[in-house]
Amino acid sequence: MAYDTTLADRVTDFFTEKRSRFDTKRMFGGLCFMVNDKMCVGVMADRLMVRLDPEVAQAAQGEPGVLPMDFTGRPMPGFVFVTAVALDEDAALALWLRRALDFNPKAKASKKK
Repeated sequence: MAYDTTLADRVTDFFTEKRSRFDTKRMFGGLCFMVNDKMCVGVMADRLMVRLDPEVAQAAQGEPGVLPMDFTGRPMPGFVFVTAVALDEDAALALWLRRALDFNPKAKASKKK
């Protein structure tokens, strides 16, 4: 599955502008942005995957363009997809990226292999 490189560039520009240290990894058929060695956001097809506090993610599903992240067939707690239509404006993208960055220090890192 290809991912939207324009959206990935917008995410990169935001993190760079905010001086957030990040790495990228190809995951889930898309591009994942890692902050503090933890999954923060990702670009999958034309959607933004956002990692949030599970309660915040549940509440966010009522917002326009927000869907549960369920590409495995089961929704993953603490993750949502935000559709491209909901990210047209830079301010909208910035809101979701700030939400993910705010949660990142509280997120658990995956176990090292």
